[in-house]
Amino acid sequence: MTGGGLPAGVPMLAPAPARRRTFLTFAPPQIGQAEIDAVVDTLKSAWITTGPKTRTFEREFAAFVGAPGALALNSCTAGLHTALATLGIGPGDEVITTPLTFCASVNVIEHVGARPVLVDVEPDTLNIDPRQIAAAVTPRTRAILPVHYAGHPADLDAIEAVARAHGLTVVEDAAHAIPARYKGRFIGAGTNPAAFSFYATKNLTTAEGGMLTGEPAFLDRARVLSLHGMSRDAWKRYDQGASWRYEVLLPGFKYNMTDIQAAIGLCQLRRQDAFQRRRRHVVAQYTAAFAADEALEPPVARPEVEPAWHLYVLRLRPEALRIGRDRFIEELTARNIGTSVHFIPVHLHPYYRDKYGYAPDAFPIAHDNYRRLLSLPLHPGLSDRDVADVIAAVLDVARTYRR
Repeated sequence: MTGGGLPAGVPMLAPAPARRRTFLTFAPPQIGQAEIDAVVDTLKSAWITTGPKTRTFEREFAAFVGAPGALALNSCTAGLHTALATLGIGPGDEVITTPLTFCASVNVIEHVGARPVLVDVEPDTLNIDPRQIAAAVTPRTRAILPVHYAGHPADLDAIEAVARAHGLTVVEDAAHAIPARYKGRFIGAGTNPAAFSFYATKNLTTAEGGMLTGEPAFLDRARVLSLHGMSRDAWKRYDQGASWRYEVLLPGFKYNMTDIQAAIGLCQLRRQDAFQRRRRHVVAQYTAAFAADEALEPPVARPEVEPAWHLYVLRLRPEALRIGRDRFIEELTARNIGTSVHFIPVHLHPYYRDKYGYAPDAFPIAHDNYRRLLSLPLHPGLSDRDVADVIAAVLDVARTYRR
């Protein structure tokens, strides 16, 4: 025995790291003086709702991702709903999607009167499994709605092959996916309708907002549907020399983006390269710290993609720990580290569970991973000290409760 009471050759544990004095918020928006000035400039102008800045934002966003065209809306949910409605999907139709997503991805299918058909996810990326999509196609299937989970692009080649074989449309839920790339091309650069989110926690925020990309002819129809079904928006009616006349062509929605939001979005778009450099740096530090710990499973990045790294989803290995995910989160909270869970699978929510009779293990990969995943803070505002605090807290909890 050594003087400290430990057998010879057994190292002493390092002292527990000092805990943060202040709480580290999970995902605050990154708003700077440029965004504030742009909003003030808009408020001082003659136009604060959908107008010239919204149109500029649409053009610049389309150019940024290489999209054929873009339509600015008040949410990603609006983009998905408008896309399905523009495609004429409705009662009697089926849309295949993933259970491991926010409820909006599936709610919009219900909104148009169609049936959401859920299939399980792949165990590495947690994106929808193309093989299970193929097995779920029926004569009623009209579309496939993949979600680029956490900013890692889904396997679009395989998904689009299934769609071509059965004459289906692919509508991409790209809420997490700016500026992700699949095989060298930005998500949104193709002809599929793709809906992006600019919610407060997203890589690009307008507080609330979204963008729908796709072919110009498709977006022309979607634009009408997105604003009451009117043939001309307010800017076209009230600008100098314009006519007040309009026609209602369809019973549309109220989904337009305002110039106040677009002003923020334009500034955020111009900061994306810097934002992503910082995100990738934080991800590299996290993964280097967690990869060797038997209790922790870092997220993957397949070689053919460049993830947007909207989320850093860490998975716990229950066989290596004496506590579960919920207690792990409580321990991080006690160490002043904010976290979240992405997501409670759709089939566990009462509406979908009861309507469609889903058991918890109906989608075993999604369900198993849900029970062991948590999202760590990941945003460009994290300092090196913040990142070190997150790493220290996670490793401390893993060490304290290791089996």
